[in-house]
This record gives sequence, structure tokens and C-alpha cells, in this order.
Amino acid sequence: MKYLTIFILMLCLCSCDYFDKKKVNSQDIVNEELQTFNWNDVDEYPSFKSCESSNSKQESKQCFETTLITHITNKLSDEIIVVTENVEDTVVIKFHISETGNLSVLNIKNKETTKEQIPNLDSLLLKSLDSLPTIFPAIKRGQQVKTEFTLPIVIQVN
Repeated sequence: MKYLTIFILMLCLCSCDYFDKKKVNSQDIVNEELQTFNWNDVDEYPSFKSCESSNSKQESKQCFETTLITHITNKLSDEIIVVTENVEDTVVIKFHISETGNLSVLNIKNKETTKEQIPNLDSLLLKSLDSLPTIFPAIKRGQQVKTEFTLPIVIQVN
């Protein structure tokens, strides 16, 4: 009887899932973590040295965009542009900033009339971006990441 009780007790203990350890796959943990990311947002936006004093993320983004637009418009204002009709257009520049801070233009969109009046506008915009100060890349979770921006620039030539 004593052996039967011990046998039944051992059988009950061994058949219980209580002692089974469930292994967690590291890939499952990574996949779960990746799903919680907001891939469209960064912790710190790309910036210029002049924007280091910005306190919030929104101020940093605003400073970056304002500095970029100011630089482009200043370079364009130095150019002599002759047109036969008044040109008022919003040019949309889509660009990419790499993990190392290199800026590359992906696309420039403007109206057909603007292209007819200022055929070299794209090259003028690209030329103005060549002389930008050093760009510090965006940061997400402590790592430098690439980002894409769309920047509208208002062109008015009389």
C-alpha cells in the first residue's frame, strides 16, 4: 500500500504541467517589440547646429524646417530669374536624410507653367541644397536613423 501511494503521488506530480518550463523564443520577443514601434515617428528630428537649443521635439522639427526653407529661399533670391509671366507656385521637395546626415533629393514637384517659365528651377534648388550646413541625423531609440521629409517652398517671381 505504501508503494502504491508513492507511485500514485509520483504519477500525479509528473503528469502536472506545473513543472514544465515554457521556452520563449527570442524571435517572438523581437517580433512583439517590433509591433509596438511607431515607425513613422522619431525621438529626435534631424537638426542643424543652430537648432541645438530647441527644447521640445516639435520645436526641433520647426527649427529644422525653418532653417532649411530660409537657406533655400536665400540661395534662390541670389539668383537672377527672368520670367515672361508672374509665377506663384508651391514647389514640393521630397528628400531623404541618411543615418550619416547626407541629404538627397528624391522628388521635386511643381506646376507645368512654373517649369515653362523657370526651366532650371530644379537645378537651382539642388544647387541651393549643396551648400547646406552639417545635418545631424534623426535619432530613434538611441540610434541614428534615416528619415524622409516633404517640404513645401513658395516660389513668387514677378
